[in-house]
Amino acid sequence: MRTTFVREQDSHKKGLFGDRKRTNLLKEGEQCFIRFLLPKIPAWITPNRLTGIGVLGGLIVLIGFLLAHYMDRYYLLFGVLGLFVNWFGDSLDGRIAYYRNIPRKWYGFSLDIIMDWINTVIMGLGFIVYLGEGYELLSYFFVALYGWAMIITQLRYKITNKYTIDAGAIGPTEIRVIISVIFILEVVFKGTVNLFSALVVVILFVVNLVDTQKLLRLGDARDVAERAPEYAMSENEQQ
Repeated sequence: MRTTFVREQDSHKKGLFGDRKRTNLLKEGEQCFIRFLLPKIPAWITPNRLTGIGVLGGLIVLIGFLLAHYMDRYYLLFGVLGLFVNWFGDSLDGRIAYYRNIPRKWYGFSLDIIMDWINTVIMGLGFIVYLGEGYELLSYFFVALYGWAMIITQLRYKITNKYTIDAGAIGPTEIRVIISVIFILEVVFKGTVNLFSALVVVILFVVNLVDTQKLLRLGDARDVAERAPEYAMSENEQQ
């Protein structure tokens, strides 16, 4: 009886999360929380509306940056709220579609990538305003490096036919948590955001560099695998 229940739970879990491979540190807790939330989402909240909620989260982060720059840095706490709202919409839009058995794989995939980039640009704009003169390049590099990571993700999917959005133990959720911690520290210790932003940019650069090397090896391995039948056919013809 217990074995059957466990199998049913595993099957349900694979149905909700089976379209992508996750390796991030918070995977188990995040997926458990998502499974808890899904039945509680009203029917009128559609996957597309959840995507819109994700964009709303990005706008809240932008507003938090603007208010923190022009009024008081305590408004950065709006950014923490915005990142949670962004996670809520971005993480549940596709999952609710699978939960309700109405997935649109390629439509959802395309919309997700476009909205992720729009959200990154929106938040990056606020980042530029808050950091002010002399630190704008940090914002530029963060947006550029995140875009680089997104390109790696798409190319990896093209080469391996396996979709993963994580760079090892670090995924979008972990990045949101890290940024939220930086916001809170900045509220307490002004100037923290400059130091930690530089650190995050360096880490993203190293991670992207390593992932690019891995991607090229995957591409090379696929090239070899695809050429193998041609070599075999050529050898047979020579014999």
